[in-house]
Amino acid sequence: METSFCELHRKETVNLTDGKRLGRVSDVVFTYPEGRVQGIVVPGGKGFRWGRAELFIDLKCIKKIGIDVILVDIKSAPKAEPKNKWGTASSRDGGGALDRRDYGDYE
Repeated sequence: METSFCELHRKETVNLTDGKRLGRVSDVVFTYPEGRVQGIVVPGGKGFRWGRAELFIDLKCIKKIGIDVILVDIKSAPKAEPKNKWGTASSRDGGGALDRRDYGDYE
């Protein structure tokens, strides 16, 4: 099957793992001397235009290129622990910082 970048650019990319719409293809990555396609680049997330992080999708992760959609299978990245205003990881039980001492240690 042959397709052009113009045709790929019109197609929406959807992740099969979580059903999230990743956006339209913004770039195609290939090796220079050989001319082999390595993957595609999509915007990845929502947000302001200047705040979007581009997401590279390897050719092995592309499952199906349909008439109007590209189906990919990428595993979602583990989410980072939310940080408080001091830049340290906060505990989920509401106890504050993880290294806080008890007042009994000072008696």
